[in-house]
Amino acid sequence: MSEHDMAEPDALRFLQMVGELHKLGFERIRITPGLSPSGIFWRCSITHSQNVQEDGWQPIDYDNDTENYGIGQGDEYFRWPDAPGKTPPELAAMFIERFMEIAAKGKGSDPSYVSWFNGMLERAEQGHLPVFFADYPLEHKPGELPPPPQ
Repeated sequence: MSEHDMAEPDALRFLQMVGELHKLGFERIRITPGLSPSGIFWRCSITHSQNVQEDGWQPIDYDNDTENYGIGQGDEYFRWPDAPGKTPPELAAMFIERFMEIAAKGKGSDPSYVSWFNGMLERAEQGHLPVFFADYPLEHKPGELPPPPQ
């Protein structure tokens, strides 16, 4: 995993929402963070572990069971007009309600992913957002990418 040094509270709140989903038993929810082609904007797809390749992070099908967020949306996550000002637990509840299929497929235990995610979240809280893809080569260090789906 590479990291993008950026103090971006909206992106952090997005990642904290995913952490809340994990706490609620949706441990098979996965993220795919990266940079826009310009390299300026951080964005992140969210899916479930059944839609993730063996590398532990790339979606198998970007068009189904995948929702996207980009920092250009600010705190209007997934372009939800009622998202601004919501806390991570409130956003998690909205995600479960509005993306029922992903949530249902993301329900279940995946302790190795949650452990990886929590470590990544600590780094994100220090201003180091995770980056798995960009339009230029990234150096992924062994052990920094999420584990393969169980």
